[in-house]
Amino acid sequence: MLCRTANDLYWVARNMERAENTARLLDMAQRIALLPERLDRGKAQAAPWRRALDALGLVPDFLQQHERIDAEGVVQHLLLSSANPGSIFSCLRNARENARAQRVAITSEMYEDLNSSWLEIRRFDATRLRQEGLGSTLDWVKTRSASFRGITIGTLGRGEGYQFLQMGAFIERAEWSIRLLDMIASDEDLPETGEARDATQYFQWSALLQALSAFETYRRLYRESVSPAGVATLMLLNGDNPRSLQTCVGAIHQILQVLSGGESLEVARQAGALSAQSRYARIDEIIAGGLEAWLQDAMTRLTRLGDEIHRQFMTVDARPAAPPGLGGQRQQSFA
Repeated sequence: MLCRTANDLYWVARNMERAENTARLLDMAQRIALLPERLDRGKAQAAPWRRALDALGLVPDFLQQHERIDAEGVVQHLLLSSANPGSIFSCLRNARENARAQRVAITSEMYEDLNSSWLEIRRFDATRLRQEGLGSTLDWVKTRSASFRGITIGTLGRGEGYQFLQMGAFIERAEWSIRLLDMIASDEDLPETGEARDATQYFQWSALLQALSAFETYRRLYRESVSPAGVATLMLLNGDNPRSLQTCVGAIHQILQVLSGGESLEVARQAGALSAQSRYARIDEIIAGGLEAWLQDAMTRLTRLGDEIHRQFMTVDARPAAPPGLGGQRQQSFA
């Protein structure tokens, strides 16, 4: 497969997955902002929206364009801003443009679905957002992502193009499983008293599960009340959770083995090492060593894996290692 085709298909899937996860991020921020303890605490009311920006490294860019961080500004920036390359608007636009460049590599149903999503998001503005409500709009984004995923699985042959689409989706989802978990784990804006702190933490971790459509899954798998250890286990180490880090990196490793064609490639080795790390890790050891430190290490390794995937499959000459972050849409990575 041509490098350009592999790159475009990979980023079609990454952009659609990014749009969905940005919607889930906004959903989680909105849920946490409704926490009663925050309502009378001045600046703390804006804390969830700041954490949403911080999870993407967008606080400096946002403050260059806005005087202060508030719900309306953050929603506009992450949902509808054409100037933000990581907004849902930009992700749907980029996915459609990448697909348009590779019409012969995908099915007509896939392109029509992407084109419909792009045409519809162009009709959204602040007035329509207020009329329909943020929750309904975010549900629409998640539905459009699920629609494209289903059409891809149901209509596209299982050749190399399908593998690059799947790999793009899984590596993006793996990154977001870490970002969303870190947004809660690193929250410093908590009540100081024990009982209030416990109640706030319970609400936040529950909001994370609900935003990820995983609350019912958690209840089925764990009889205990919602806890940081339980949620971290589900999001990082549980192979039955379709959005867990273990599920994603395991799928990436399998895809890379197929694409390697029996060769021993560094990119497959890195994916295998990361898959083994998540498969055999223990949550008590992770927490004892510091959850945030573990998440940072996993994100670093994922970023390195993404760079190696780009170097191996998506450059004209795959032999020399390219500097991280260089080359086309690779710059879209938040890492």
